[in-house]
Amino acid sequence: MNPFALWKQQFLLLSVIGVSNIGAWIYLIALNLLVFDMTQSPLAVAGLYIVKPIAALLTNGWAGSVVDRTNKRNLMIFLNFLRAAFITVIPFASSLWVIYALVLIINMAGSMFEPASLSYITKLLPAEQRQRFNAFRSLIDSGAFLLGPAIAGLLFIIGTPIVSIYLNAAALVVSALLMLKLPTIEKFESTKLAGTPLSWTAIRKDWAEVMKFSRQSNEVMFTFFLFNCLMVIATAIDSQEASFAKSVLLLSDSEYGFLVSIAGAGIIVGATINALLVKKLQPSFLMGGGSVMVAAGYIVYAFFSSFQVAAIGFFVLAFALAFANTGFQTFSQNNIPVEKMGRIVSVYGLLEALLIIGATVVIGAASQLISIQATVIAATFTMLSIAVLLLVFSMGLGKLRLPLRKVRS
Repeated sequence: MNPFALWKQQFLLLSVIGVSNIGAWIYLIALNLLVFDMTQSPLAVAGLYIVKPIAALLTNGWAGSVVDRTNKRNLMIFLNFLRAAFITVIPFASSLWVIYALVLIINMAGSMFEPASLSYITKLLPAEQRQRFNAFRSLIDSGAFLLGPAIAGLLFIIGTPIVSIYLNAAALVVSALLMLKLPTIEKFESTKLAGTPLSWTAIRKDWAEVMKFSRQSNEVMFTFFLFNCLMVIATAIDSQEASFAKSVLLLSDSEYGFLVSIAGAGIIVGATINALLVKKLQPSFLMGGGSVMVAAGYIVYAFFSSFQVAAIGFFVLAFALAFANTGFQTFSQNNIPVEKMGRIVSVYGLLEALLIIGATVVIGAASQLISIQATVIAATFTMLSIAVLLLVFSMGLGKLRLPLRKVRS
């Protein structure tokens, strides 16, 4: 492919990701405020965060079968238009349960979009370009993390949360229109799979195919699963973040906001350095070493009760997250066959959603019954153990230099 054409496609992909992510942050903050204004209930707002794993449970069992049988680009365009349409309806919702139902549908579409986008990006990019692209993607994600809330805050000053919700719908439409300029890449679809209509029998066969691949490539999938477990524990710990900041660190609202800003700075710095050094670092080291640093940052944050030390922990974990994510994305793209990627990522995503719900409930209950600091400390040491195991396995796989011929691009 012409280098300029490849660069143009990567720029378009990064633009799609950037526009969508900024809109998603604006939407998240605006939706929280909209629900709180409607109900005056923190519990109602917390319910929004339960909807996403529920959507994954309802979707991921069959979403991968759809992804691997369809045109990825067209599917992503359709899902973005679908999400935009349902987001536009949210301000007209007459009750909290209607909002929950709309958010559930939006998140179900998002659960399908993730494996479709990973599969499409893997097909589009040559293997030697993936790590560099993923590094710039981390930089785009970190920019959205800062820009999204900042834009949302500005919109709240000049308007209402409803304006912000409409802006996210517009961002999804713009993202879908940009995708129309991307090529259709379905040259390597399995003719056997493409000719098989979607049915419960086909879905069961797809699950069997995922299990078969997991047994045949057990080291690869065990490493993949370990990283998912790390993110499960991080999500469960994050669910106690505000409570920990208030009851253990004794922070005011403004101090807690500043702590989150420090994490944002860590993400930006980490993503920038990651993008600069991407050619010199192996994906296995990025994933394993970055994960250990993330866990170390959580431990520093959990162990000490001073704002200054907690800020260092926040910065370190956010800094390292860019490296870990880049390594994991590149590892997945290089070691999971692209023709099976939708099904494999979806099935493991279903397991991850179950673990997130379970871990969040366990950590929440333990924080209530024992103490929040002791619970968070125990969780961070569990995370560190998984991260060290992940580093050992990922570096071992890196030395093996698994062949990329299975992953067609």
